[in-house]
Amino acid sequence: MAKVQKPGSLVRCLNYRVRIDDGPDYYTQYKDIFIHRIYHFEALSPAPYILDCGSNIGMSILYYKHVYPKAQIIGFEPNPAVFPYLQENIAHNNLADVQLVQVAMAAQGGKLTFYSDGKYGSCLAEHMPGGIPEGWVKYEVPCVGLRDYLIKPVDFLKMNIEGAEWEVLADSRDRLRQVREMVIEYHHLPNLPRTLHRILEVLNSQGFEYLINDFDPETNSGVFPPFHLTLKSRYYLLIYAKRMD
Repeated sequence: MAKVQKPGSLVRCLNYRVRIDDGPDYYTQYKDIFIHRIYHFEALSPAPYILDCGSNIGMSILYYKHVYPKAQIIGFEPNPAVFPYLQENIAHNNLADVQLVQVAMAAQGGKLTFYSDGKYGSCLAEHMPGGIPEGWVKYEVPCVGLRDYLIKPVDFLKMNIEGAEWEVLADSRDRLRQVREMVIEYHHLPNLPRTLHRILEVLNSQGFEYLINDFDPETNSGVFPPFHLTLKSRYYLLIYAKRMD
């Protein structure tokens, strides 16, 4: 089982060969992306234009290319420990029309401090008000704004950027109508500002209908009954939004 594979192992995913950095995280990504299809969308053309913000090792990009082989994709991943896996998984599977950009999405350009556990855990320092977990490595990473890439119509936007989702969307508010469909992962983490209501307001103001999904109990146990909230509660939500006009 991939769940017990060691970091650096090569595993099979459909017809793809995937270099993984963590067995349990690969299992979760495969389940969520390929089985539950959390990033699926119905494209209007055989070559949709996709912005993949937070590409990790590339599982979402592999899924898009499985469904839409002619898709044109830009994948953004800032984590220096993960980016080599992403590069290998795109290159060794001979995926054309995929551009990889090693940057963090933020509301400002320049460089910001970034921390990583070397696998799936990472965050800009400004989104870790509770302190840095032991063993996490500090980096300085370049940042870009989403708005810089919303200069033409986007068929699908995926955003999993570890707590920076509100500020990036707010900064791009006046260009969000370039996007037809999107999935945003909302992070409710200790000490982070509560911004779900603000994200939904921005989407509503720009003409998007939306629904909210909570993964499944295995991926996201914090939202299933019996309900319990404290200041230390952690949970994640998927916001699927589609422009209806």
